[in-house]
Amino acid sequence: MCCESKRRFLLLYATQKGQAKAIAEEIQQQAGAHGLEADMHCISEMDKYNLETEKDPVVIVISTTGTGDPPDTARKFVKKIQDKTLPPDHFAHLQYGLLGLGDSEYMFFCNGGRTVDRRLQELGAQHFYDTGLADDCVGLELVVDPWIDGLWLALKEALQLQKEKEGMNNAVNAVSRSLSTAPHVVHELKLSSEVQNLKLEDEGARGSDNLSQKVDDINLVAPARDTEPSLAHSVPPVSQSALNIPALPPEYIEVEFQDTQGENPHLSSLTSEGTIFEVPVTKAVQLTREDAIKTALLLELDIADTAFEYQPGDAFCVICPNNVSEVEKLLHILGLSEKGDDFVCVKVKQGTKKKGASRPQHIPERSTLKFILTWCLEIRAIPKKVFM
Repeated sequence: MCCESKRRFLLLYATQKGQAKAIAEEIQQQAGAHGLEADMHCISEMDKYNLETEKDPVVIVISTTGTGDPPDTARKFVKKIQDKTLPPDHFAHLQYGLLGLGDSEYMFFCNGGRTVDRRLQELGAQHFYDTGLADDCVGLELVVDPWIDGLWLALKEALQLQKEKEGMNNAVNAVSRSLSTAPHVVHELKLSSEVQNLKLEDEGARGSDNLSQKVDDINLVAPARDTEPSLAHSVPPVSQSALNIPALPPEYIEVEFQDTQGENPHLSSLTSEGTIFEVPVTKAVQLTREDAIKTALLLELDIADTAFEYQPGDAFCVICPNNVSEVEKLLHILGLSEKGDDFVCVKVKQGTKKKGASRPQHIPERSTLKFILTWCLEIRAIPKKVFM
């Protein structure tokens, strides 16, 4: 007997710096464990999906940029749905759940997500799951993680209701066809029994879903093998806690060590947005208290010998290297002290089944391991659940 195919839902993301895409990819990776398939696209790829005819539930992850604008990748989409000629029932068939990303330090918190959410409601779309608004000021994961955890049950219920509705429609259509073939015969319609049969069949499916959900919810606690901290296993109290951590997805990035020597890529390879200038920091003053959730610094940069044009309102990013001694320590912990100056090639594994797999843009295709750990990765960041 052939196993039932996974139920599909549409997953859209609108990102400015990559955070919304990373969260959407996490949702896509977790979907398979719940018997679901996420059809994921950037919201700008409107040739690959059609909300006007979409029957399955839609999940949207959208960030906010500037002072409250949707990301650049969502501008065309927002312009399209804000068309004043669209009727109020344009998306009456649509079921969706939306996760907005923002920062409460800005005046218009999560306005990119709020704008899309509000307009979809005005056009008749219905929530199958409550909107989540994550705040980068205190940590996106405080909202993102529980929102994703609750998404699966809401999706299954939405898909189940959709299945019941399709079943009832099929039953009504079947009865209508039988009536049309015998117009002179009076039939007693027993739709209630048809519906009852559908409910009985669906109860069985729902029961199996609940059983699999309970199995998914069982938390296995691995005993610690020793009391020394390790990158390979947890120690108390973490090892004795019931942790709900997603399974490690299959690897799709390959790191190949090479014997050849050469020059590290220029720092300009770290970003695709404009030119990079190397300037000294003449002053750094912490503006927040020591117990503040998020640290704010006043940086003074010496641009006296740097010539570039700028306009009022332009923004720039500061790229700082990691501490040399900390990079050396990390290489030692990873057992790679002797390979720090070796060149590595970073590429997508051949034969990977990950959809849209690509090399992370913040890591050069070819450079030394020490360069990557110094300039490309945030080695001081607090590990998120997906990293664990």
